[in-house]
Amino acid sequence: MAMDEMSLYLQATTKRAWFPKGQRPIVSIRPQRDCQHWYGALCLDSGQDAALSVPGLNGEMTCHFLSHLLTAFPSQPILLFLDRAPWYRGDAVRQLLADNPRLQLLYFPPSCPQLNPQEHVWKAARHAVSHNHTFPNLAALR
Repeated sequence: MAMDEMSLYLQATTKRAWFPKGQRPIVSIRPQRDCQHWYGALCLDSGQDAALSVPGLNGEMTCHFLSHLLTAFPSQPILLFLDRAPWYRGDAVRQLLADNPRLQLLYFPPSCPQLNPQEHVWKAARHAVSHNHTFPNLAALR
């Protein structure tokens, strides 16, 4: 599996868009910087994606998501490819790995997001949800 995280913000990201000639597209914006964080993992065999919204990106939330993966895939060993974010390497994560030997982590080289297939899932999600769109609150965004 390939794992990554992302944050979606209430403030719309503006992107190019097709629009009738002579008409100007309007994208409303909100001044808040509130956001919703997500962890996701893409199964490289089946294409199945597991995603979980979380309140923040830290070691505790990483362990929460890894536990979610262990529950979602209860019997098979899991080799998880991921980037080198600092919240993937704390004491809590090391303890969870020690307690669950069927879960192993393998880190991508530094600064190589193009190697992570989960990045393509996030790109499609952002395109569908946050580019040129705005939401009144985090619940609607989620």
